[in-house]
Amino acid sequence: MKKLFSVLLFAALCLASAMAQVKSVSVLGDSYSTFEGYITPATNEMWYFTNTMGGRTDVTDVRQTWWHQLITQKGWKLCVNNSYSGSTICFTGYNGDDYSARSFITRADNLGCPDIIFIFGATNDSWANSPIGDFKYKDFKGIDLWSFRPALARLLDYMTARYIGTKIYFILNDGLKPEINESVKTICQHYDVDVITLEGIDKKSGHPSIRGMQQIAKQIENYVK
Repeated sequence: MKKLFSVLLFAALCLASAMAQVKSVSVLGDSYSTFEGYITPATNEMWYFTNTMGGRTDVTDVRQTWWHQLITQKGWKLCVNNSYSGSTICFTGYNGDDYSARSFITRADNLGCPDIIFIFGATNDSWANSPIGDFKYKDFKGIDLWSFRPALARLLDYMTARYIGTKIYFILNDGLKPEINESVKTICQHYDVDVITLEGIDKKSGHPSIRGMQQIAKQIENYVK
């Protein structure tokens, strides 16, 4: 009986310890998730700084960003924020330029070892009119990565295999092209990745304002509950 009690007590303590551990969060994003001095690597281009940048935004404090608010509210900790302004998921950027160096695919292996990953992308693929391509879930070729659908599938195929035991969410911006929205939802369903679809986000110069950041943090928090 004493032995059984000891085993049960040990199991209970292990469970309590696991529950008490603070979850770590990494972000793979674009300009919406950047902030001066808080991005890895620091050479990534940013949109948000500690000054107003000519009035294009009112977000001037890292505490105003959606991810800082969410992590603080949930009692989590930041592992890595690998966000890059203007980045596309696929290799095709604005004016058909080569964006492979800043693409989500290229940066996907630099997220540390988190419990949770938020992928916040597809906005620039939509704005840049990147090729949509076909749905494809295996036998990826180099040419496939220049179109959105196969590139997103390749990204999630890699990340779900690379980050074992990590909960991955895809945050889908509002105001994107219908084919982008439909593609994200279809491909994420294939890889069992939750999609958090944003609605009515307040923006300045196409980017979340202070109010917009608050809305994003709140909508994500409501979903992950």
